[in-house]
Amino acid sequence: MESRNLPLLGEDPLTELGQRQIESALGQATFWRKVVYLPTVGSTNDAAKDLAARGAPEGTVVVADEQTAGRGRLGRCWLAPPSTCLLCSLLFRPALSLAQANRLTMLSSLAAADAVNEVAGLRVSLKWPNDLIVPPTWKKLSGVLTETGMVGAQLDFVVVGVGVNVNVPPEALPDLDPNATSILAETGRVVDRLALLTAFLAEVERRYETLRTGANPRQEWAGRLATLGRLVKATTSDGVFTGVAESVDEDGALLLRASDGALRRLLAGDVTLARSAD
Repeated sequence: MESRNLPLLGEDPLTELGQRQIESALGQATFWRKVVYLPTVGSTNDAAKDLAARGAPEGTVVVADEQTAGRGRLGRCWLAPPSTCLLCSLLFRPALSLAQANRLTMLSSLAAADAVNEVAGLRVSLKWPNDLIVPPTWKKLSGVLTETGMVGAQLDFVVVGVGVNVNVPPEALPDLDPNATSILAETGRVVDRLALLTAFLAEVERRYETLRTGANPRQEWAGRLATLGRLVKATTSDGVFTGVAESVDEDGALLLRASDGALRRLLAGDVTLARSAD
């Protein structure tokens, strides 16, 4: 898709985020029943989980301009300069088992990738388990963090947090992560974060309706994974493993084929490209 007519580097973003602006952009006929805008918050995921525990409905979305205690995978800190990123968390109450909850990570990652392409004209790939990357450099544009709440053995809610580096200036990226990038850095243009948010939410809603009919996004998600077919190094809580990322199973676990032929199933971890000598 072609990018929309966006301002050049150095110009102001088109629309500021705010409660009224988001509600107006989403309109009435939408799955997103409750919008909570917070100028500053510790973590949008924590705010969404707190709302879920107090009975907030499915379709609640928490949006912030700044996070002071944002989290990534493996307990890492997610840094984001104020008013430069898309920071939001989505609340679902799906009829899924705990093992199937990762399907919401899959569809949210796909939705984020499509929204970035639609609004900014930037094509991205997915890196297992939940990152958006810009090929061929594999620089990280976005991350997804999924957390769940249980009532006994029953899945009560799923919160999916998404952080996208949107208008982060190139000179600020090394302070976030050596491998970070932003839409601004890749395209030289600032992006309307409200337009990106509404495109993302529309994509999530469409895909979630399909999920509720019993469809699994795994095949489409696997088809977008730059990780598959590559020799990778996976750092997990159980150790570091090197092998060919052969496939992903129905619930998103990575199937890693070691040099001795053994197949290891990884549920979570940090994956990077590996050299044959690693």
